[in-house]
Amino acid sequence: MDAMAENELSKIIVNSCFKIHSELGPGLFESVYEEILNYELIKEGLKVERQKAIPVIWEDVHMEQGFRADLIINRKVLIEIKSVESIAPVHQKQVLTYLRLTDIKLGLLVNFNDKLIKNGIQRIVNNL
Repeated sequence: MDAMAENELSKIIVNSCFKIHSELGPGLFESVYEEILNYELIKEGLKVERQKAIPVIWEDVHMEQGFRADLIINRKVLIEIKSVESIAPVHQKQVLTYLRLTDIKLGLLVNFNDKLIKNGIQRIVNNL
């Protein structure tokens, strides 16, 4: 499944998010959605890295943990999970920064707290 392109992976991820949201609805903690999405994507045969520490290099110093990515799928799609009233511009900037630091081209910002999950999923691209 490593040969899958970002858009193919994205379809699987979005379908899994729809499944989870339609079953559980909004209102749970981010960690619960992350746990279940992780399970669903592994079940689909994808390689999932969860809470992966991403180093940051500052003035030639390698900082081991600049941030933690919620989920990275097949080293091609980064997922940032939220369960908030509404997505703020800072959340989109956060995902774009994560994409630049990891050199991943596609990020999905998923807000499970949205009434309609289709409105809660945003694609963020880094030179895709």
